[in-house]
Amino acid sequence: MVLPTWKDVDEARERIAGVAHRTPVMTCGAIDREAGARVFFKCENFQRTGSFKFRGAANAVASLSPVERVRGVITHSSGNHAQALALAAKLHGVVATVVMPENSVSVKRRATEGYGATVVSCAPTLAAREETTAHLIWETTATFVHPHDDAHVISGQGTAAWELVSEAGFLDLVLAPVGGGGLLAGTALAVRHLLPNARVIGCEPSGADDAYRSLKSGTRVTELVPDTLADGLRTILGEIDFAIIKSEVFDIVRVADEAILAAMRSIWERMKIVIEPSSAVAVAPLLDGSLGASGLRIGVILSGGNVDLDRVFSADWTAKLHGH
Repeated sequence: MVLPTWKDVDEARERIAGVAHRTPVMTCGAIDREAGARVFFKCENFQRTGSFKFRGAANAVASLSPVERVRGVITHSSGNHAQALALAAKLHGVVATVVMPENSVSVKRRATEGYGATVVSCAPTLAAREETTAHLIWETTATFVHPHDDAHVISGQGTAAWELVSEAGFLDLVLAPVGGGGLLAGTALAVRHLLPNARVIGCEPSGADDAYRSLKSGTRVTELVPDTLADGLRTILGEIDFAIIKSEVFDIVRVADEAILAAMRSIWERMKIVIEPSSAVAVAPLLDGSLGASGLRIGVILSGGNVDLDRVFSADWTAKLHGH
């Protein structure tokens, strides 16, 4: 297994320049006061397709050989990577097929189709996703672009942290959500090179804590029955991702769904920007006091803003957002 390095992140930065947005780094006095720290938010909710995933997908598609471009690309994804690969493929004139679980957030499915990808539904299990994808690869010879366990994808995701550090300067901590691990692994590669003394911390829902358990035990957890509203993080930690995280990430913290919702509401209300629950996972430890980050300079990767508004404004979510 060949792991990507800082050099790969730097090459990805050059490769996707002018294609991926250089998203803003924002601050908020109210959040700073509540956290007791100086916080810099890297707003990937303003990235193309609404999440950091476009960086990795754009780098992966741009790295295809001429023969691979003709054959097209394929992936399986519950949403954000699906949209990202669909748009990246469209921009390069490459055919894209995406296998999506039947229970995927509807807004993400519609967006994926809107970017021109062919969407194939499957049962909402990892086995079904993999089996359906394997069959389609056999039929089409398309190149598989893994949502997170791929060197090009990881390197592309690391470019967000590169931009964060280049704008914010010195940071004591950098926080990023972790599901499959691509964003956290890429962030760790970038931060370790640019700020060797900074600590990179992954943030994970308590109901989908395979990365936390993997890091603590030293052995990658390969089975998970997720129970969290952060739909983008209901994914098993990847093999390449874990190898990087194990050596480069300082710690992984867990947060409850109640804290995730509270953090999402705080960002909506105080910064006037929309983030999704998976993104709020990296904000929650700052606001609930569990991180112990008083007086520090902290970077936070806000991973995306693709919210299913039908669900948010349902009676169930409205009650949760108001703490009932």
